[in-house]
Amino acid sequence: MTEEQINPARINRVIVHSDGGCHGNPGPGGWGAVLEFGKVRRELSGGAPATTNNRMELQGAIEALTALKEKCQVDFYTDSQYLKKGCMWMKNWKRNGWKTKTREPVKNEDLWRALDAQIARHQVNWIWVKGHAGHRGNERCDELANREIALIKKTFTPEQLKNELARFLSADNRSSQPALFRRQSSPSGQPPIEPAEHYETHR
Repeated sequence: MTEEQINPARINRVIVHSDGGCHGNPGPGGWGAVLEFGKVRRELSGGAPATTNNRMELQGAIEALTALKEKCQVDFYTDSQYLKKGCMWMKNWKRNGWKTKTREPVKNEDLWRALDAQIARHQVNWIWVKGHAGHRGNERCDELANREIALIKKTFTPEQLKNELARFLSADNRSSQPALFRRQSSPSGQPPIEPAEHYETHR
């Protein structure tokens, strides 16, 4: 990495793709993200034994932006209209105390708040792409998400998954959602993307 490439006076441009989904909705879910900065490429993925498609879409975006360790200009590609449109509506939600225009509580408020905090760190340009239409970055994220779902199904017994789903559907699920996160990375360079971390958490 040359001195010019890491010049702090210049905002680095990063390309991000993310995707998320689950089997059952709600059910075991996964997310995937691909971050590209010049020739630097990093892949992230993770999941939860009980979640929804929308929560995994949000989680993928949060994890991708969190991995950027300095302010960046981000071209963010997603196939989720929920994610893209929600980022447009968030200003109104916040002004209304995280309620919709019909005064209903915003669904997945915890994740929208977390995403809002990460967006504030960067300049993000949201770009919608059609899913399962041959878009290389989107297809790779879909593969990563499905790989995590398959891993969860191997890690948890059917009875455990049933119990996790029941807990997720309980009244306090948003503050106690179980998590199985696996972050992965290609071994190439570092800035401005945070170095790779490998870990698993169960709770």
